Amino acid sequence: MIVGTAGHIDHGKTSLVKALTGVDTDRLKEEKARGITIDLGFAYLPMDDGSIVGFVDVPGHERFVHTMVAGASGIDVALLVVAADDGVMPQTREHLAILDLLHVRRGIVALTKSDVATPERLAEVTAQIREVTAGTVLEGADILPVSTVTGEGIEALRERLALEAHTLSERAAEGRFRLAVDRVFTLAGIGVVVTGTVLSGIVRMKDAVVISPSGLKARVRSLHAQNRPMEIGRAGDRCALNLVGEGVSKDAIHRGDMVVDPMLHAPTDRIDARLHLLPGEPKPIGQWFPARLHHGATDVGVRIVLLEDGLLQPGAMADAQLVLERPIAAAVLDRFVLRDVSAQRTIGGGHFIDLRAPSRQRRTDARVAQRAALAIDDPQRAFAALLDAAPCAWDLLSFARDRALSEAWVDEAVAALSPMLFDADEQRIAMTHAHWQRLVSRLIEHLEAFHAAHPDVQGVVREKLRLALQPRLPAAAFALALQHPDLAAHIVRDGGFVRLASHSLQLSPEREAQWRLVAPLIGGELRFRPPRVRDIAGMLRRPEQDVRQLLKFAARLGLVDEVAHDHFFLRTTTHEMVLIATDIAAQAADGRFTAAQFRDRLDNGRKVAIQILEFFDRQGVTLNRGTLRRVQARYLDVFGPVPAAALPHGRESSPVGRPDFKSG
Repeated sequence: MIVGTAGHIDHGKTSLVKALTGVDTDRLKEEKARGITIDLGFAYLPMDDGSIVGFVDVPGHERFVHTMVAGASGIDVALLVVAADDGVMPQTREHLAILDLLHVRRGIVALTKSDVATPERLAEVTAQIREVTAGTVLEGADILPVSTVTGEGIEALRERLALEAHTLSERAAEGRFRLAVDRVFTLAGIGVVVTGTVLSGIVRMKDAVVISPSGLKARVRSLHAQNRPMEIGRAGDRCALNLVGEGVSKDAIHRGDMVVDPMLHAPTDRIDARLHLLPGEPKPIGQWFPARLHHGATDVGVRIVLLEDGLLQPGAMADAQLVLERPIAAAVLDRFVLRDVSAQRTIGGGHFIDLRAPSRQRRTDARVAQRAALAIDDPQRAFAALLDAAPCAWDLLSFARDRALSEAWVDEAVAALSPMLFDADEQRIAMTHAHWQRLVSRLIEHLEAFHAAHPDVQGVVREKLRLALQPRLPAAAFALALQHPDLAAHIVRDGGFVRLASHSLQLSPEREAQWRLVAPLIGGELRFRPPRVRDIAGMLRRPEQDVRQLLKFAARLGLVDEVAHDHFFLRTTTHEMVLIATDIAAQAADGRFTAAQFRDRLDNGRKVAIQILEFFDRQGVTLNRGTLRRVQARYLDVFGPVPAAALPHGRESSPVGRPDFKSG
């Protein structure tokens, strides 16, 4: 259990922690000299049952409220400290507001310096506390008079904390690991150490982790949990991790970073959130209002874009988009606090809804429905609701990542919801069976209407077809969907086009005769470097425009492919070149190849080889990354069936094999 102190400066927070634990949490020289807490302090109290209660002591001075926010994030129980002589003070109210915004739901109030107050004064301050905590997360909390000078009430407070530790259920540890970094330092003979509260999941020695948002990779060499050497740290523990790895140094890791499971590294700088403006604010806020966002130990500038009509009035709550100055590591439903740009007061806070918020069309009906689904606390109900929100096809893996959910949760969600699934490009796109059947029907209807309006056109360009349909699948998932048995019996993928299986074009007798003259010129030994339209026209002594029209029509029939302007290859040659590219990739250790390797296999010129590869890029057959390309197995049969043996890593491709789709 983690206990966090809160309260006004000089109300005795640090002295109280020392009385409870024997540890002076003021560790900095300046703190000793000035007698105030500037940075977070930490102490630990062993309990009779063997458990350890951790204390996070936070500063009370208004200049260090941002540090208080860092300390309050991740605590289980708030220990609000109010001095009997002063009573409720400005930072008492601000700290209480922060605890409220962070939804710290359990708390105790320590009425310190009780030895210098009369019974009447204690009753008066107790009434003040009851009044100020009314309607907050600490409403009805126990108020215990204590004195660090005489020891009065210290043992009673210690017993009360023991009861909290006993009754507090452990935080769920089944999610993926996240630790909010609040300190970074080096120890001689050990190296870099980071400390913080484990927000979710578990961490073990030798685990691979990522420092987010920087993306620095590290490994956990050793760890302490609740101030003890351990082999494992769990959600709710204060942990110290000894990190090693290339580039890992004290200067490379910063307070406010997150140490996370590598699957969770996905920083964001644009977040949709549910925002509550404190009732005490002097005026409402409008569009692009500037503020400072505090999340965990992170402090970053932000602009607020309201997603509902009008201004956000003091005391009101509304959806807003947070546009950050720099990316942060976060999770959906994380709490945050907003302070004004001068860092003089807390103005509001709330929780995150969507870490991948769009910069445009923020207020459409579709976005309203999406946010309503994403705001649901229970992840399975949230994803079920999301599947009914446009575009009705969502990446289950991204959803799980943004909520720090485990692989086991993904499996449970699939079993419970039984959606259609399309695994493509490290995504698992899910949609309901009802929406899938709607997509199948609309696709066939769209093709029927297109063929009726354009009987002499080969088919619809695949990407245009995808964009014309609702529900709308991502491009990679759409390519797999076209191979699903529900569609495969009705449609044909013809190069970059899609047509109904019943639709066909035919050459007229005149064009058939012309084709018999042209086909041999672009096939045979010259098939990898066929003559262009102008050259063919010269060979046949026919008008260039006639040859171009013939080849354009042949392309509609799927007989040829226009790889570059006026440069046509036989479809059989295009298919052969796909298999050659696949073979080159299969022989490469990493599955990547260069244009020069492809050119040499075709015994072709560099310019033509690059034109062919760029054509393959446009069709999705290859993926270009700088000077290297790799083949994408799901597109290899665009120009003809591919034997399973020719596919990389033995993957099969529809229609002769299995596509990467499944039903829940």
